[in-house]
Amino acid sequence: MTYIVTDACVRCKYMDCVEVCPVDCFYEGENFLVIHPDECIDCGVCEPECPVDAIKPDSLDEPDGKWLRINTEYSKVWPNITVKGTPPADAESWRDEKGKFEQYFSSEPGTGS
Repeated sequence: MTYIVTDACVRCKYMDCVEVCPVDCFYEGENFLVIHPDECIDCGVCEPECPVDAIKPDSLDEPDGKWLRINTEYSKVWPNITVKGTPPADAESWRDEKGKFEQYFSSEPGTGS
């Protein structure tokens, strides 16, 4: 099992999870974070830290494995992030919106740390 970042992170990107990860397996996109599944040690400390409940065990992924594929793909090309950054100024306004990935996801990399 590994943990994955899901739709709720898009445009919120709070990054509280990054601070607690003991193996630095988070990678940063412009408006989304992902977890590298081969680096995640399945400790689960990141899951309760996410204020928008975007981190889930991969056993709760969609039937087609959508989020595991997305996390795997982008963790290979985005920069690693090990320090909590500043979330977007409008993050709170995106907190409860559903279906953000299809509408707002950016494949552009973040700045990393």
